[in-house]
Amino acid sequence: MDWLTVLPPLIAIAVVLWKKEVILALLLAVLSSELLLAMSNESAWLLTPINTIERIVSTAGSGSTTRILIFSLLVGALLAFIRDSGGVKATVNRLIGSGLINSRKRVGGVTMFTGMAIFIESNLSVLTAGIFARGLFDKYKMSRARLAYIIDSTCAPICILILLNGWGAYVLALISAYDLNETPIAVLWGTLPYNVYAWLTLLVVAYTIFADKVHGPMKEAEIKLESTDTKLNSSEATKSRFMLVPLIVMIVGMFGFMLLTGEGDITKGSGSKSVLYATFLACIVAYLQLLWHKRFTHQQSLKIGFNGMGELLPLVTIVLLSIALGSSLKELGTGVFVSGVVGEHLPLILVVPMLFLTGAFMSFTTGTSWGTFAILIPIGMPLVASLGLPPSLVLAAILGGGIFGDHCSPISDTTAVSSLAAGCDLLTHVKTQMPYALFVGGLTIIAYLLLSVQVLF
Repeated sequence: MDWLTVLPPLIAIAVVLWKKEVILALLLAVLSSELLLAMSNESAWLLTPINTIERIVSTAGSGSTTRILIFSLLVGALLAFIRDSGGVKATVNRLIGSGLINSRKRVGGVTMFTGMAIFIESNLSVLTAGIFARGLFDKYKMSRARLAYIIDSTCAPICILILLNGWGAYVLALISAYDLNETPIAVLWGTLPYNVYAWLTLLVVAYTIFADKVHGPMKEAEIKLESTDTKLNSSEATKSRFMLVPLIVMIVGMFGFMLLTGEGDITKGSGSKSVLYATFLACIVAYLQLLWHKRFTHQQSLKIGFNGMGELLPLVTIVLLSIALGSSLKELGTGVFVSGVVGEHLPLILVVPMLFLTGAFMSFTTGTSWGTFAILIPIGMPLVASLGLPPSLVLAAILGGGIFGDHCSPISDTTAVSSLAAGCDLLTHVKTQMPYALFVGGLTIIAYLLLSVQVLF
């Protein structure tokens, strides 16, 4: 049964590659995982379809997942409000007319800066940068796949490097139970120079922007200029405030709600609650603007909002199924099995590189970097004392591996949100981003080998 635990994610990936259909792939993966659970628990395997439905229902019913799903729907409404109001086109025209953004390099640079500046929460960072840059990318004939790559490969790395956010608080809580001869906060901050994957990813993103060069499938996407946001230019330019005011409200609201949910400590705030509250507030402000300036009536605004939600239902379904699969795989023990297999009988010099690879494989097959951290940190941290490895180096390898796998995974909810924010097809985003992630991942493995040699010898 142990080896069979990796079968569901492999089924998902195989169906994605074969049929180019993510929802079917995820559904089959959840079904197969529930079948294996029924067999291991000696339950009636004929109940697998019912168990699958119940898994999805229980996943949707959990507080954090429900917030993510509502957030994703509200994103659709917000995008529709600012698009159909003419605010997107007005903002693009204003930026171009000001001369501040007058080239492809500046468009990419501003997008990357936006993603880096909003480091407080990865989904908010991806969403804000994606919404802000869509029109600019279209104006300068840059593909939505390129936009998805920039925001996805900027926001998660910057969140794990600038640790004054929910990521830092989460990891800090995971390592606080271990005696590492250093304070947990010192170990966490010590990961900064060792988080090779995050640094190299940001450097490669910067290269694609300032050299204005893309390679492989991304180059093909630049030629095709495919977009899932076909209605972007359906509204004439009006006032840029219809776009900028809701975005500003969302960003400021995110910081405020992080402080509120953290009882004054922003690092202890709830990211899932804060991003939902902030997006909801931004939707309300966008709606009131439309009424106040008599752009649309109440009935027209409601119709626009619900139409926007409807446009994102396929992606919301993907997010739900990917989280349900992660929950089922956790109960099945996929992550624990993978980490146990890789961690046995390793030469000391390979421990850190293999922790990175294990984190990448677990994140890739389960679709969650945070879940990978929760499984691998309890395995990696005890190695610090027993093998004499630097705790910050071990932790950095685990964190970097989780992000690396997430960047390559077609079943990751982060990948889905990035595609959603950029208006890019999910599989196109995976296909165009993967070569860059694999290139950086290969360099990272070499770097960890060299660092292990330096530390141990």
